[in-house]
Amino acid sequence: METVTMILQSAPYGDERVWNAFRLARALTTAVINMRVNIFLTGDAVTTAKKGQKPPKEYYNLEKMLVELISHGVEVIACKTCIAARGFTQSELIDGVQVGTTVGNLAKWVKYSQKVLSY
Repeated sequence: METVTMILQSAPYGDERVWNAFRLARALTTAVINMRVNIFLTGDAVTTAKKGQKPPKEYYNLEKMLVELISHGVEVIACKTCIAARGFTQSELIDGVQVGTTVGNLAKWVKYSQKVLSY
């Protein structure tokens, strides 16, 4: 199975990069495309994995989208250093989001992925 790794760096609601990355990830995991998707959250994108998001009514909810992606087998890792810099702990993250490192996790994903996208 082909694998794509997505590196997300943008704040979740500052622009639509994360939303568009999640939409693409959802499309890639469908039965029609059937790709394995990895998402590495770094920089301000780690806040995308925080539980309890409350976006305005009728606005997309990235927490719900991320939960759905994880339930469809998407592996999500948040940068350990970036989480710590923002004062988060693992318990504040959405269930299924792992905490990892650029060297230990992202570098391996890049090595073994057929495609790498950066948002």
